[in-house]
Amino acid sequence: MLHVLTLYSRQGCCLCEGLEQRLHALDLTALEPPLALQVVDIDAPGVEPGLKARYDLEVPVLALNSSPLPRVSPRLSGEGLFSWLQRVCANAAGSV
Repeated sequence: MLHVLTLYSRQGCCLCEGLEQRLHALDLTALEPPLALQVVDIDAPGVEPGLKARYDLEVPVLALNSSPLPRVSPRLSGEGLFSWLQRVCANAAGSV
């Protein structure tokens, strides 16, 4: 079963764009549990106002199945980011 990893971000945010690029470079389906990436621009028309209010000053924010994950270091990339995702997602999925 695929779990949804959501990246709450906004256009023009260098941290958001960098994290999105690093996530797209990973094979998220190789994680346990496998993940599908969904990117939500909190400033886009039609986005729930509550999401913008919640994440406005916090982006980028990662969430697994709508539950926010701990903040990821902007320095992590490649294997480091993959390992971090494996650890936090396995812990989060185990507590669901």
